[in-house]
Amino acid sequence: MIICAGEIEQFEFAKPMGIGLIDTAINLTKECLKNKPNEIIFVGSAGSYGNKQIFDIVQSRISTNIENSFFESGAYTPTVNKISLTGGVSHETIVVNSSNYITTNFNLSKLYLAQNIEIENMEFFSVLKVAKEFNIPAKGIFIVTNYCNRDAHKDFIKNHKKAIELLTNYIKKEEI
Repeated sequence: MIICAGEIEQFEFAKPMGIGLIDTAINLTKECLKNKPNEIIFVGSAGSYGNKQIFDIVQSRISTNIENSFFESGAYTPTVNKISLTGGVSHETIVVNSSNYITTNFNLSKLYLAQNIEIENMEFFSVLKVAKEFNIPAKGIFIVTNYCNRDAHKDFIKNHKKAIELLTNYIKKEEI
């Protein structure tokens, strides 16, 4: 099953699940209860913490759920905040951070990179959490639309249409 966030980020071949951690978790859980898929593939956009370039396409099976305040000693969590569904695929080292907030402070990007976290996407942690609960293999395929800086939203809007086209072409070419 191929899924996406929805609203402005839709693909003809993907089922929308909702924007952000909560809606994605609820809707994907409902979908898995109705008709458990053999695999879940999430497709969508991502912001880069600096190493990945605009329009780079990356795949991942690893996600974290870290808020910016964690790096400023302003928060802690008693929950597990990293999920890895590597399934024996050792070449995949891209870690995706998920939060309901978009990072706009580029100085914080360096802190994510120091933790080997390359990109952020709002939904992916929820996808992996649900997949793990249902014992379903899952991965994400992302295209970088912006850097995590003060222009993040403006650049996302500017690059979004082309990114959707490029990611669609990639999915079709790779026959995913």
